[in-house]
Amino acid sequence: MNFDEIIKRLEEEANPAQKENMERFAINPQKTYCINMPVLRKIAKEIGINHELALQLWDYDFHETKLLATLIDDYTLVTPKQFDKGTYSFTTWNECDQACLNLFYKVDYVMDKISEYATCQEEFVKRCAFSLIAVLAVHKKDVDDDYFINFFPLIVEASSDNRNFVKKAVNWSIRQIGKKNRYLNKKALELSYEILDSNTKSGKWIANNAIRELKSVKVQERLKN
Repeated sequence: MNFDEIIKRLEEEANPAQKENMERFAINPQKTYCINMPVLRKIAKEIGINHELALQLWDYDFHETKLLATLIDDYTLVTPKQFDKGTYSFTTWNECDQACLNLFYKVDYVMDKISEYATCQEEFVKRCAFSLIAVLAVHKKDVDDDYFINFFPLIVEASSDNRNFVKKAVNWSIRQIGKKNRYLNKKALELSYEILDSNTKSGKWIANNAIRELKSVKVQERLKN
């Protein structure tokens, strides 16, 4: 499937009726075909991995072409320059999170980008850092616990940022770390209480939400098993 065929396929799959749902979930309805992720994943599977097409699709600058790009790109060919270009052009939380979930967490310099982005002023760039931490907590199986504890200073520092898409990603990162094993659950809860004691508006929300989930019967029972 070439670029023109992909665009034609997206136009055929367009579902304007989804526009209202996108707005409800704070996804910018501009330059979008209103296509959901299961359909995009099906199209991506038909295309296969293709770095050059991914670059073209990202530059086309539609919501779905960006998401599709993250699904078909070859992470071994993603340069730091491309990584930055993508991150600084996010216009929605969904573009940010899908890039992290599908592509960015796989690159071998991901730790450098987390450290760099965690103190950025741009909302979606900063969100990217903590979304990446959350995604790594799910996918990284071959690292010791300190790998994740080393993120704690960044998390504490960002916990005072009251912007919606930043604080939600900070909270997400704590919850995912705390669900890895019993030791990290204990450390993530200690971190949450530390943030709670900071007495900031965003910190209270982040900490209380994390504590509630990490102490829940569902999470505790799963960790015991």
